Amino acid sequence: MEGLLLFPFAQYWGFYLGFTGLVLFLLLLDLGFFHREAHEVSFKEASIWTVVWISLALLFGVGLYGYALWDLPQETRLTSIPGFQAEDAAWQVFLEYLTGLVVEKSLAVDNIFIFVVVFNFFAIPPRYQHRVLFYGILGALVFRALFIAAGSVLMQYKIIVIVFGAFLILTGIKILFAPEKPIDPERNPLIRLLKRFLPVTPAIEGQRFFLRRDGRLYATPLFIALAFIEISDIIFAVDSVPAIFAITKEPLIVYTSNVFAILGLRAMYFLLAGVVHRFRMLKYGLGLILVFVGLKMVWLNELYGGKFPIGWSLGIIAALLAGSIALSLIVTRGEKGAPGH
Repeated sequence: MEGLLLFPFAQYWGFYLGFTGLVLFLLLLDLGFFHREAHEVSFKEASIWTVVWISLALLFGVGLYGYALWDLPQETRLTSIPGFQAEDAAWQVFLEYLTGLVVEKSLAVDNIFIFVVVFNFFAIPPRYQHRVLFYGILGALVFRALFIAAGSVLMQYKIIVIVFGAFLILTGIKILFAPEKPIDPERNPLIRLLKRFLPVTPAIEGQRFFLRRDGRLYATPLFIALAFIEISDIIFAVDSVPAIFAITKEPLIVYTSNVFAILGLRAMYFLLAGVVHRFRMLKYGLGLILVFVGLKMVWLNELYGGKFPIGWSLGIIAALLAGSIALSLIVTRGEKGAPGH
């Protein structure tokens, strides 16, 4: 079934629409009910929300498996293929979704490092950080959808697959061996360009991103922090979207696993912000994951007749992630929490 999509957009646009509607409902419920008033998110609250988002992501995966098991046997374009087994295809769908979710969750940890730097740099009080992240993640969902739509078209061409695979390998090698550079939002050219055309207030003005003074529009530091987070996510999407297309060619799986990985990012930030400095070895695990998925795109899939076994992919990625986390905790054992958290 190489090159044949199980969930072509023309047939499953209603599924996309319903899923997107569910996500928007969850986001509105989050901001309009649970976080209507600005407050500092406690470790307990972050833990609860982390469990909620991960549980929802896994529950959706089980639901996707059940849906595929029910729907695929009715597809004459599939059942007419000799040897097609709906049970095997549904299990493949579930494993690809789960592997994609693990990849996106692991790569999303890089975003948490950015959040910590940005909030400290702009002195964003903890009670306003959730609001900035809410709109940052809302924007990230829009940009990811655009990247995925473009990727679903580009990834049909083998030369593009090879180019992106090579890019992921080089990015992974760079993460492994290149020295880390400190992040300075003030030196970002887009932030400097933004400040040139839009005056910024010197202090935080409550939850507001903009305000008017003497008839002139001003941005607040909250908006500048939000803009930097959005720019950072666009940069990270250049890595993460091709990486998940190395796991699956199904845009529906790419989209849903990306969305659930992003939705849980805020809770993960508030859960890990105080100890993120302890994940010192995680970058090596992420670098090796990118090298592995790049190799899948340029070599391993062809070596295994067009599709590297998804169960092996999940095991290798999970082992690299768990190993780098465990090694980080061993190396940094006894270190105290980050200042200010």
